[in-house]
Parts: sequence; structure tokens; C-alpha cells
Amino acid sequence: MTTRSVLHRRLFACGVLLGVVAEQMVMFAVPLLIFQDTKEVSALGLAYAIEWLPALLAYPFAGLLADRDGGARLFSVVTAGRAVVLGGALVGCLAAPSLLTPILMTAAPLLSLLMAPVRMSVEKVVPQLAKGTELAKIQGLVQSMEVSAMAVGPALAMLGVAFIDKVWLLGAAGAVFAAAAACWLPLPRGLRTPSTGGAAEIVAELRLGWSLLVRSRPLVLLASLNFSINLVFAVVLAANAALVTGVFHAPESAFALLNICIGVLGIVNLLVIPFVLRYVNVRMLGVFGLALLCACLLLIGFASSMLLYAPAFVTAMVGVTYFNVFNRTQRIKVLPEEHLGKVMGPFYLLNMLAMPIAGLLVAGAGSNVGPQQLVLMLAVALTAFGAFMLPLTIRAFGRAIAAREANLASATATATAE
Repeated sequence: MTTRSVLHRRLFACGVLLGVVAEQMVMFAVPLLIFQDTKEVSALGLAYAIEWLPALLAYPFAGLLADRDGGARLFSVVTAGRAVVLGGALVGCLAAPSLLTPILMTAAPLLSLLMAPVRMSVEKVVPQLAKGTELAKIQGLVQSMEVSAMAVGPALAMLGVAFIDKVWLLGAAGAVFAAAAACWLPLPRGLRTPSTGGAAEIVAELRLGWSLLVRSRPLVLLASLNFSINLVFAVVLAANAALVTGVFHAPESAFALLNICIGVLGIVNLLVIPFVLRYVNVRMLGVFGLALLCACLLLIGFASSMLLYAPAFVTAMVGVTYFNVFNRTQRIKVLPEEHLGKVMGPFYLLNMLAMPIAGLLVAGAGSNVGPQQLVLMLAVALTAFGAFMLPLTIRAFGRAIAAREANLASATATATAE
């Protein structure tokens, strides 16, 4: 590995880390600000649904942009845009405190809309930085950077709240977004797809992305499994502030401490995952991650105090981390790099569809059924569905990867003979 490639990997990881740190600061401040302003669990669910709806529409188009741009420059431009949105939200909240909730409910969808090209840029750049056996390691690095940010983000937020009002965290998060954008500026733009930008071509590329996704059985199975996982965990995340401060009557510091503990475990995973992958393949890591997640979600549903809820919540995120190493590694292996963005856009759309649905579930049933009971019912359903779906998904990926490797070997042999 050359000095330049090492530098690019470090800048890549730093940009991912800072970007998610800023997201975590926003995720700490916004739910608490809204819940304290409205005192309604339904407001949290509604805000969560509104936040994620724009991203659903953005993902397919963001995938096209990532293919055309190569990923690196798109990440920097859009991440800087998120800094601008937070700056505007801060000014609005300070100028009109009575409109705090509407302002935050407007800023959140804009941030979500801009998150789509950020995620697609990461998907596009990863295979440019690693090939073959290194791919799982770089995906583990991405996942660990994202989870590690859950320690740094809330820790910075707690430190900030000790000296300033929570609304000023919006400005601090904007500054971190700007730093993340700067990290990716030196990265090469990588493989780009030329385009005239016409409407007919855009429609054709969108159709191609959906077609490649639908015709890939392993990706369809994985998308359905991801959707189910995201739905249950998104319900937990949407109701987390209400569960911690409302159901269990814990202080705000406990809400931040949960995410800090998740981040600390993420840092540990950053060191552990490469070591584990020497002895365990990504398929077994995925099985373990999903089993751990389901067990923790069931415990969250039965928890009677923060002493049970907190470790279950933290460990559930560890399960998500391990499953996502399997998830991210396998899906890239069955996709041609030139069409990666086109397919991952619809794939993310299907995955993220769970987010607004989860928000609406919390808004509609959170007050009547209760957020904890809602989590329990969904956790039972996920456990049964995952036990049935994961073996089918693993088998489908095994066949698809073997077929693709055979085709590449045949093409290489033919080219050599000629």
C-alpha cells in the first residue's frame, strides 16, 4: 500500500467519522428540544416520520449523482450544504424561539434529503479504496467509524450543554459538518459515468437501477431483511428520548450516556472486527449480529428499569454493527462497480422506507399502546422473520458470488487466449 493510498484511507475515515459525529450531535439535540417544547411522544414520532420522507425520494437520484461524480466531490459539497442548513436553523431558533418545533421539523427533512448523496458517496468510494479480502475490513472500518461517532457526538453534546443552551449545538454540529467536507476534498473522484443530463437518460438510468435490483434475488432478500431490522430499531430510536426521560424518568445525561456507551463499544469493535474476520467469515458474523440484536430488542420490550434498558439498547447497536459488516460486504460483491450507485439508490430507498413508517407507528400507537409494548411486539415478529429469512439470504448470496466469480474467471481466460 502506497503512502498516498494510506493518506486517502485516513482522510476517508476521518470524513465519515466527523460527518456521523455531527449527525449524532443533531440527533441528541433535536429530539430533546422537540420533546421539551411539546411534551408529546406523538410529536417525536411525527418529527421522525417527516425527517425521513424526503430521503426516500432522494436516494435513487443520489445514486445517479454518485455514479456520475465518482463520490468524493459529491460528499464534500453535500456535507457542506448540511452545515449551511444547521446554520440557518440556529438563526431561526434564536430569532423566533416560539417557532422552535416547526423550524426543527423543517430543518430535519432538509438534512435527511442531503444525507442520501452522502451515503451514496460512501458506497461509491469504498470499492475504490479496497479490493478483494480488504473489502470486508474497509466496510468494518466504515461501520466502526459510524458507531464510534456515537461516543464522540453525544460526549461533545453533553460537554456543550454544560456551558451553552442545547440550541447552540446546532451551530456546533454545522462546524463539524464543514470539517468533514474538507477531509474528502483531496480524495480522487474515482470511476465516473459520463452523462448528458437529459430527462430521458435519467429515467433510463433509474429504470436500469431498479431492474438490476429486482433481478438480483440476494439483494431483494437482503433488502426485505434490512427493512424489517430498520423498522424495529427505528421505532426504538424514535421513542428513545421518551423512554429514557418519560417511561424510566432518567435525566438527560442518561440519554447522552447511552450513545456514548454505544460509541465506546464501536471503538472496541474497530479493533476487534479485523481480528475476528481472520477466524470467522462474514456470514457467521451476520448471523451472530442478527441473533444478538433480536435478543436485545426483546429485552428492551420487557425492561422494567434503566438498569435493564440501557445495556440492552447499547448491545443491540453492537448487533447492528456486526450484521452490517455482512450486509455491506456481501451486497458490493454482486454489483458491477459502474452501476453501484444506480442500484444502491433504490436499495437504500427500500431500507429507509422503514424510518417514516416507524415514526408514524410511534406517533399513532406510541401514546395508546405505549412505545415499549410496541417495541416488544415488533421484536417478536423480527425474531421469527429473521430466523426464516437470513438462511435464505446467505444461500442466495453464496450462489450469486460464486456465479459472478466464475464469469469473471471465464472472461479473463478468454481475454488471455485471444
